[in-house]
Amino acid sequence: MIKPDPALVLPASLGRVHFVGIGGSGMSGIARMMHARGMVVSGSDRSESAAVTALRDLGIDVQIGHDARHVGDADTLVVTGALWLDNPEYQEALRRGLPVLHRANALAWLVRDERLIAVAGAHGKSTTTAMLVTALRALDRDPSFVNGAVIQAAGTSAAWGEGELFVVEADESDGSFLMYDTAIGIVTNIDTDHLDHYGSADALADAFVDFAAGVREFVVLSADDAGTVRVRERLDGAVRVLTFGEASGADVRLVAVSDEGPVAYTVQVGDVRYDGALGVPGRHNALNAAGVVAMLVGLGIEPAAAVGALDGFSGTQRRFESHGLADGVRLYDDYAHHPTEVAAALQTARSVAGSGRVIAIHQPHLYSRTQAMAAEFAAVYERDADHTVVLDVHGAREDPIPGVTGALVVDRFADASKVDYRPEWTEAAERIAEIARPGDIVMTLSCGDVYRIIPLVREALDHRAAGAVRP
Repeated sequence: MIKPDPALVLPASLGRVHFVGIGGSGMSGIARMMHARGMVVSGSDRSESAAVTALRDLGIDVQIGHDARHVGDADTLVVTGALWLDNPEYQEALRRGLPVLHRANALAWLVRDERLIAVAGAHGKSTTTAMLVTALRALDRDPSFVNGAVIQAAGTSAAWGEGELFVVEADESDGSFLMYDTAIGIVTNIDTDHLDHYGSADALADAFVDFAAGVREFVVLSADDAGTVRVRERLDGAVRVLTFGEASGADVRLVAVSDEGPVAYTVQVGDVRYDGALGVPGRHNALNAAGVVAMLVGLGIEPAAAVGALDGFSGTQRRFESHGLADGVRLYDDYAHHPTEVAAALQTARSVAGSGRVIAIHQPHLYSRTQAMAAEFAAVYERDADHTVVLDVHGAREDPIPGVTGALVVDRFADASKVDYRPEWTEAAERIAEIARPGDIVMTLSCGDVYRIIPLVREALDHRAAGAVRP
């Protein structure tokens, strides 16, 4: 695993840039931004994807598979933290003595002269970033942005704007959110995760304190989350802080939420209340919206205009994203990969399921997280889903840990009738077709590649429909 280097002195020019893993959500956005500035960009990825197709449509040369020859005449290599050290393109760059930048270093180079808004936190970063970008565009502020997910209203995850602000989703998983010269920050929440990098919960908390203390203008913090409250207590008076949430005393206080279908909400700023409506479901999105309103108010925008700029917000890809119907069953995908995120995603599904059931397909992400949180995942799925089908672990950047498979989650269920372990995807899809009824919601959950099972589920359901077999 390659980690970002905070001490790396970035050159004035990167020359020709080759991205290894260019189809990733963060990598593709940075590549698109560099290409738009006239830089020569190329890349490779392990498989075809919508992101790869979109990059090719821009004229970027993307190869499938990894081969030393793909490096070509590149001057700089950009890599993800998930890269294996024996990757032939990485090894070729080392052999030639080329500069190798972690994705976070490349993003730091991209935003080095910008008035930067960094969106940080354990959960909700991509959606909050998307909300902020959508609102700023509606307010004619036209920001530049790099997000970890495609923003539906913008049709892309990254773009240059004409305004002075540059909005990024700032990743805490490897400490890279501390590398940016942040003018304005927001911390949505803090949850215990990524201890493979930090070593302890205290070190993780210290990193968020450093992030908040390092902003040049102001920071927005949740008034509800215990972790962010502790961060605020550790800041000195030199940092301007705005708060949001349901807690009394929050600068932007969420006072009402209707989450049956698309969210309607009311926030209070001072003594005045403002009503807003989003185009997406989920109570957590009302909290995200309150955080964005606090950010906009901090920028000098009137509260009424800030709330109005979020009206109809249409979300991001891979965040409760609809994939249509198959034999009357509603198919959704969500990026949730931590128990807290899974709970929010399933509760959102429940809010729109009506009389239908919620059936989850869980792909555990990372061996270390699965080992540490198997019981928490099981408890959430057993409580919030009617049935769960568990796949095997998507290891991403990690080597396998002996004995850690999807069965570890399944074995933690108290009621074994509510869960199936199906590591083989075709069998998992067929099991879904056995149990799903018209009106049910079937939702895939993981930041891995679990969304790729949806066509198999659709095929199994269509085959069921053709045979007129009902569960």
